[in-house]
Amino acid sequence: MSNVVVLDNGGGLIKAGQGGERDPAVVIPNCLYRPLTSKKFLHPTTTTEEDLTSAAIRRPIDRGYLINPDLQRDIWSHLFNSLLHVSPSSSSLLLTEPLFSLPSIQRSTDELIFEDFGFNSLFVADSPSLVHLYESSRRPDSLLSEAQCSLVVDCGFSFTHVAPVFQNYTLNYGVKRIDLGGKALTNYLKELVSYRSINVMDETFLMDDVKEKLCFVSLDVETDLQIARKQGKDNLFRCTYVLPDGVTHKKGYVEDPEAAQRHLRASPSAAMEPNKEAYQLETIAKTEERKRVDLTKNEFDLMNERFLVPEMIFQPADLGMNEAGLAECIVRAVNACHPYLRPVLYQSIILTGGSTLFPRFAERLQKDLRPLVPHEYQVKITTQNE
Repeated sequence: MSNVVVLDNGGGLIKAGQGGERDPAVVIPNCLYRPLTSKKFLHPTTTTEEDLTSAAIRRPIDRGYLINPDLQRDIWSHLFNSLLHVSPSSSSLLLTEPLFSLPSIQRSTDELIFEDFGFNSLFVADSPSLVHLYESSRRPDSLLSEAQCSLVVDCGFSFTHVAPVFQNYTLNYGVKRIDLGGKALTNYLKELVSYRSINVMDETFLMDDVKEKLCFVSLDVETDLQIARKQGKDNLFRCTYVLPDGVTHKKGYVEDPEAAQRHLRASPSAAMEPNKEAYQLETIAKTEERKRVDLTKNEFDLMNERFLVPEMIFQPADLGMNEAGLAECIVRAVNACHPYLRPVLYQSIILTGGSTLFPRFAERLQKDLRPLVPHEYQVKITTQNE
């Protein structure tokens, strides 16, 4: 077995394993949590069956940077000893680090690795260069591999980076950042559901699951908003998420997974046709429902929240944020590079990070990016499955 430990230390998840393996051996949240049934903080495991309803969370990383080295030491110790079963004193470490990390944070990380764990050696890499290396090795005959140039769009937990990579080195002067990531999307979804249905402001793990299972990117927001206002079966976006009850099931789930995927199969023109009969029946049903108040409600419906949450990445200004959208951010990053690199960068866009896994993410980015790019340049976007 290899004596090189690979550790992708993200703000949301830790991905770790042995050097040379195809997939990470361990993927766990980078945090400690305290369930309501416990008085102390616990380590997350790969197969946790704990009831995480209203669990308190402590994270060592905030806004992408390490702020609590002691907590990070505790999490890494559990990872190396109990999950990976490696001996740091006889191993080397490959560690990912956020772009533009402060020198004080780098020193704290070095102290953890060498003084507390005693690793033999350390190699620190940023995510964009590793993503470029992976894609070029996976497709050796592609333009990306031949030109050794790519544009990595990393939508992570804390923020989104657009980073040009040339000959496996990140061009720092061309990196652009949006202060939006998976954490902000989850918090926005919490606010929407809490305002319209039930209070879920303390349900971080639960709303992460809702976001990953039900949210998607809209290709036409105005049309989808009209569909979301429809009643009954004409509303293709309505779906129900059932909350855990702590007895029969300890995790939430989608009540009807097939119905949750209807919007991906139906055509927009068919969805926009009015159905007066269904509207009248739905109005009568809603009137009857208002007369019966269920104080033990353990589920909530999602409609336009499903596509309004990922919309933050493309139009943050709609929420009052002084941030450029993702397409404009990509154009700014490319324009900061040498003119000879620009056509290659537009043809070698790589999407990575958990927030790029929303359905239709690449199609929407292509749609927003095409009008901003000179017509003589081609735009090609590569996605990753995980």
